Amino acid sequence: MPAPDTSPFPLVEFQAVSNARNEWVALTFELSADTGDAFQSTLTLFRTPDAFAALAPLDCIVPVPDPAALELSQLSSLPPARVMLRVPAARCAEVPVQKKLATIAEAGYRIMIEGVSAGSAATMCGATSLMVDASLKLPPVIALIGQPGPHLATNMHSELRIAECAHAGFHWFSGDYALHPSQEGAGDGTSRKRLLALLGMLARDADSRELEVLLKQDPALSYHLLKLVNSAAFALSSPIHSFGQAINVLGRRQLQRWLQLLLYARQQDDGLANPLLPLAAVRAAHMEALSKSLGWDRDQQDMAFVAGVFSLLDVLLGMSMTEIVAALSLDLDVVMALLDRGGPLGELLSLVEHHDRDALDKAGIGADTYWQAQLQAYHWAIQVSRNL
Repeated sequence: MPAPDTSPFPLVEFQAVSNARNEWVALTFELSADTGDAFQSTLTLFRTPDAFAALAPLDCIVPVPDPAALELSQLSSLPPARVMLRVPAARCAEVPVQKKLATIAEAGYRIMIEGVSAGSAATMCGATSLMVDASLKLPPVIALIGQPGPHLATNMHSELRIAECAHAGFHWFSGDYALHPSQEGAGDGTSRKRLLALLGMLARDADSRELEVLLKQDPALSYHLLKLVNSAAFALSSPIHSFGQAINVLGRRQLQRWLQLLLYARQQDDGLANPLLPLAAVRAAHMEALSKSLGWDRDQQDMAFVAGVFSLLDVLLGMSMTEIVAALSLDLDVVMALLDRGGPLGELLSLVEHHDRDALDKAGIGADTYWQAQLQAYHWAIQVSRNL
């Protein structure tokens, strides 16, 4: 009889992977060091009912630090069309590893090499893709053309660097570039004042007619609101053509939530999607799910959602959070969370931004509960991105 598994429930950090249009295409799984075997820990996560459905249609890039120990039978629960196995380049030089990975690739599973392997090792492993830290240096051209891709450039800190890597042959990109947007156009004072005015109206529960007047002054926001209400997410029998109808269909609570997110949905000057949108959606939904797991009431859950979605406004508007908070009528608990990560909301926001086991224990949140909240948050963010 096998010994029971006494390892702690795994903690995972997702890293979103986007294409050149800032659209999410995959998630990389980064497991905490205290969970032991990273691949086995990932299997534990995937045993959650409907885990793949929650993250659909994104690919899942999972770590396999010890490919020599990998067996094809372990992959039976993983759909080949949705999973990429990430293998360290240094292990690809081992002939037994090459043979094992080639067999797994023949079974339909995709192999992604992390780093640049020597000679034809990647080909011998049956690899299709490379994952390379291209923040400072690009790999040799021959390394990229040796496999069909998609190739992933990591540690992207700017959209300029993404453009350079795309020109070099990369197809997918990850990093914190969304938090470092170009400041071109950041001086648009009229647009900024209109956004702050709208946020203020939402915060004080303004009359629908006031909202409608301001919405009519912002063509981009108006377009996105009508597009949202007429999307498959609402499945209405007849199209909505006016802001008054949209407000009635959504209801006050949902209108506030969607408008808060729609602020991030504005197209950039280059026509690309704003990469901040799904990040704001994840934070908001994650905050709400965790607050619900803690037994907070509906109003507290709403405040958690607001704190999450507003936590990136300083990046969106190119302003200090102090200036933003001063212009809005926010609950004191939300203000403390946004400015100092203070109070219960601030502690929860810190957990969403970066978690560890000690912090979760202190907050009274189990690792399995945190994982369920993550799944909910990413599922919602994926759907939001597809509907806006």
